[in-house]
Amino acid sequence: MKKNEINNFRIGDEIPNFHIKPISRSMLTLYASASGDYNPIHIDSDYAKKSGLPDVIAHGMLIMSFLGQTITNIFPQGSIKKFESKFIAMTNINDCLTCKGKIINIELKDSLKRFSLKLLVIDSSGKKKLSGSAIVELKLNEKK
Repeated sequence: MKKNEINNFRIGDEIPNFHIKPISRSMLTLYASASGDYNPIHIDSDYAKKSGLPDVIAHGMLIMSFLGQTITNIFPQGSIKKFESKFIAMTNINDCLTCKGKIINIELKDSLKRFSLKLLVIDSSGKKKLSGSAIVELKLNEKK
C-alpha cells in the first residue's frame, strides 16, 4: 500500500484483510521449531486428545503473529507503537483464518499521524479467535 493511500484512511475504514491458508500440522511444527514452544498440545495428537482436545491446537502466539503481519502489510514495522491481543478461542487444524482491522481513531500532532486500530481474527464460520488493538504512528513525510 502506498503512503498516499495510508494517508487517505479515515476513522471507520477497514484495512485490507489478511487471509491465512488452513492451519496445518507442518505449520505448527515449523512454528514450534522457530519459537522453541514444543508444548505437546501443539504438536502431539495423542497428547492433545488425552488432554481433552479433539486434536492439536495452534500456538496462540502464531495466530497473534498473523495479526501483526496484517498491520505490517500496511504500515512500516517501525511505526507500530503498541500492539495488544486477547485470546478468545482455540484455533484448530484446518481452520482458515481472516485477520481484520479497522481504524477507530486518527490523531494529528506536530509531524505525526497516529492511527488507533481495532483488530480481529476469525475463522471461516465467523468464530472469533483473537481480538486486539494497535497504535501506529507515521511521520507525515514517512514512506512505507
